[in-house]
Amino acid sequence: MITITERAKNKAIELIQKENKNMDTFIRVSVEGGGCSGLTYKLEFDHQLHDNDKVFEDKGIQIVVDKKSFLYLIGTELDYTDGLNGKGFVFNNPNAARTCGCGESFAL
Repeated sequence: MITITERAKNKAIELIQKENKNMDTFIRVSVEGGGCSGLTYKLEFDHQLHDNDKVFEDKGIQIVVDKKSFLYLIGTELDYTDGLNGKGFVFNNPNAARTCGCGESFAL
C-alpha cells in the first residue's frame, strides 16, 4: 500500500485545481532507473488507468502505481514539504537502503 500525508493531499488538491484538471485525476507514482543512487521517483497527475496499474486510495486521494514500480514502493508514504531545504513532494520509502544527498534517488 502507498499512503499520503494530509500536507501532500492538500498540495495535490491545490495543484489539481490550479491546473484545471478533471475530477477523475489521480496521482501516478513510479520508479525509473537513474540518479546517483540508481533509481529515481516519478510523480505526475494522470487520469488514464493501464492494465498493469495498482490503485490505492488514502484520505480521499487515488494513488496509482504500475506493478513493477510497486515492488520498490510498498509501504511508501507520500509527503509534502515547504521547508528551508526545499519545496516538493517527498517519498518516505522504508525499502530504500540508501538515498542520495538531495533525496532525488535511492537504492535497495
